[in-house]
Amino acid sequence: MAHKPGLLFLTQRIPYPPDKGEKIRYWPLLNHLHDHYDIHLGCLIDDPRDVGHIDTVRALCADAYFAKIDPKRAKIACMRGLLTGDPLSVSYFRNRGLAAWVARVVREVKPSAILVCSSNMAPYVLDLDAGDAVRLVDLVDVDSEKWRSYAATAGWPMRWVYRREWRKTAELEARIARESDWCALVSSTEARLFTQILPQAAAWTRAVPNGVDHAYFDPTQVFAAPFDTTPPNYVFTGTMDYKPNIDAVIWFAQEVLPLIHRTRPDAQFHIVGANPVPEVRKLALRTAVFVTGRVADVRPYVAHATAAVAPLRIARGIQNKVLEAMAMARPVVVTPWALEGIDAEPGHDVLMAEDAEAFAAACLATLEPQNLAIGAAARRRIVADYTWSERLRGFDTLLDPSQQRDKAR
Repeated sequence: MAHKPGLLFLTQRIPYPPDKGEKIRYWPLLNHLHDHYDIHLGCLIDDPRDVGHIDTVRALCADAYFAKIDPKRAKIACMRGLLTGDPLSVSYFRNRGLAAWVARVVREVKPSAILVCSSNMAPYVLDLDAGDAVRLVDLVDVDSEKWRSYAATAGWPMRWVYRREWRKTAELEARIARESDWCALVSSTEARLFTQILPQAAAWTRAVPNGVDHAYFDPTQVFAAPFDTTPPNYVFTGTMDYKPNIDAVIWFAQEVLPLIHRTRPDAQFHIVGANPVPEVRKLALRTAVFVTGRVADVRPYVAHATAAVAPLRIARGIQNKVLEAMAMARPVVVTPWALEGIDAEPGHDVLMAEDAEAFAAACLATLEPQNLAIGAAARRRIVADYTWSERLRGFDTLLDPSQQRDKAR
């Protein structure tokens, strides 16, 4: 068997199970790269339930280091970033054991390529002498802009915290752009934004969009209904301690659903996802709003939904929840921000609306027979354009040593 080159793969969380943002992207990527590299995986675990998946992930790796951190302690410890000048999000994911392991892999294995997933993990390698290794940082989103948008609406003292995080993350992104061979982002929209902020990085910035496992999200599979399917059911899926998701479901429950109830007073709203914060749990006190918390499988909820909704008003990158619902051949109602980075035609593949009245009208329109074809069109779009095998080829190009940028480190 031919010797495979070594690859150092760093991600902020264990990439399995693929049930949230970064895991959805990195589990298929890990499987894809396993065919071409001896993978040395370093990651953190901040959810005790993920410990049970270590062996599944380790099976794809030549070597792996899983750093377990306690989220409550890490949130307190990350305040040291105020003293060191680092972004607090970087401090949260800093672990001495993982840092020592990374340094050893770089020194002893001498990997031919280093793939860092997210800006938060880049400090693990920025100060190391990696020789001729290709260094690719998959930023996914322009995180500095996320913090800037949070600061724009937050009250004191979080406004100060978010503004500081914005500035410090922007400084880190600029350093990543200077010192890495390539920067990848999850959509052309995010890549354009990144190069507008850092035009000097345009030559080595690329978009590598997500795909969808459309064999898993298959509308022909039969699922038991998780709710009464007699009334209209609108479903939102996502991690429910994430600020954009929190804002989205509160807006839908408080502003959109009452408008729907004027025409269909029996309509129901299901918020499906792990870690609902108190503001989200309180929504279940409202009529016809249901908060599930973590579920074993989101597909039954999507499969039996009248429509999936993505009422996001704060959004970065690609919304996997939209792609997955499209793959399930369900009508999806989105805001313009939720559709950014997704090649779907409003009115044909999805329904799009911006304000509450228009969003409610679009939700009601999914009950009309002439709009049933939207779900089928969405499924065709996913199968044609969003296969993981096609999307992941972008990483192959960026990890190719012959494509390495020649610039000062």
